[in-house]
Amino acid sequence: MRCPDLNELPAPPPGKTGWPWTEESPQLPDRMPDGSPWPRLGIVTPSYNQAPFIEETIRSVLLQGYPDLEYVIMDGGSTDGSVEIIRRYERWLSSVHVGPDGGQAAAIREGFRHTAGEILAYLNSDDIYLPGTLRRVAGFFARKPRVVLANGDAYLMDVNGRVVRRWYALRPNRFLTANMCKQNWAQPACFWRSWAYEQVGGIDPTLRYCLDLDLFIRLMGVGPGRRIPGPPLAAFRLHEQAKSATMLDVYRQETAALIEKYRHPRLRGREALLRWMWRWWHRPLGVRTWLHRTWGWEW
Repeated sequence: MRCPDLNELPAPPPGKTGWPWTEESPQLPDRMPDGSPWPRLGIVTPSYNQAPFIEETIRSVLLQGYPDLEYVIMDGGSTDGSVEIIRRYERWLSSVHVGPDGGQAAAIREGFRHTAGEILAYLNSDDIYLPGTLRRVAGFFARKPRVVLANGDAYLMDVNGRVVRRWYALRPNRFLTANMCKQNWAQPACFWRSWAYEQVGGIDPTLRYCLDLDLFIRLMGVGPGRRIPGPPLAAFRLHEQAKSATMLDVYRQETAALIEKYRHPRLRGREALLRWMWRWWHRPLGVRTWLHRTWGWEW
C-alpha cells in the first residue's frame, strides 16, 4: 500500500500541529533512484491502553510518503478509547486485531505473520517515527545488501512530545551484546530483514521485557548489524506507564537468563575484561557525539 497524503487522513485533534499532525513526508516516486522497486516494509504496532499516544504513532507511520508499506496494529483489548482511534485509520492499515493477544511479544510475533515485508520493524504505541525515516531505512538496506540489522539515533521525548535529549546509537556488536546483554541504541530506531527474522525463529513470545535484545542477538548471528548514519529515525517516549519505568525487576531477571543462555563459557568470571571491551567499543560513539554537539556534524 502507498502511504496516504495528509489531506486523506482524519483531521488532527484541536491544537495539534507540526509532525505528524499538520506536516507530512513528501510522497516518494514509485521506484528508487536506480530504477529498482522500493522494498516492502512491514511495521507492527502492539497496543494496549495508550489512547493519549496511539494516534500520533499511527500518523507518524502513515505520513512517511512511502510507496510500499504494510502496517499492522495488534491491540490487546484496550478499554481507554484506543480502539476507537485505531478504527478511524483502519482503511489505511493492512491488518487490525483487537482482543486478547498473550502480551506484547506474542502480539508482535502474530503481527509479523500478517505482513510480507522484506524489511521489518515494530513501533510501540507510545513512540513515533520521524519524517523521512522509511525512505532512509530502505535506501540504507538497498546499499548494504549483507546487513541484516540496522539501527539509528533516536530522540527521547517526554509525555507531551517535547524532546529531552538525543540518544546517540552505538553500532551493533553481537559479541558484546551476547556476552553482556547490553545495548546502547533505541529499539524504535531498529529495522531488520524478514528472511533473517524467519531464519532465527522470530520473537520469543515468552519474554516480557528483553524481547528486542534477544531477537537482535540472534539476528546478528546470521549477518552483520550496522548503524544508519544521520539524524534520528524515531522518538522514544518517556512516561510513568512505560515498561522501562515499571518492569525493572523483569528486566533484571530476563537479562540474567539471557547472559546464561548466550555468554561464551570461557568468558564467565571475566566481567572486567568485558567492561574494558565495552568501553573500547564506545570510543567512536563519544567522538561522534562530541562532533555533533560541538560542530553540528552528522556522522
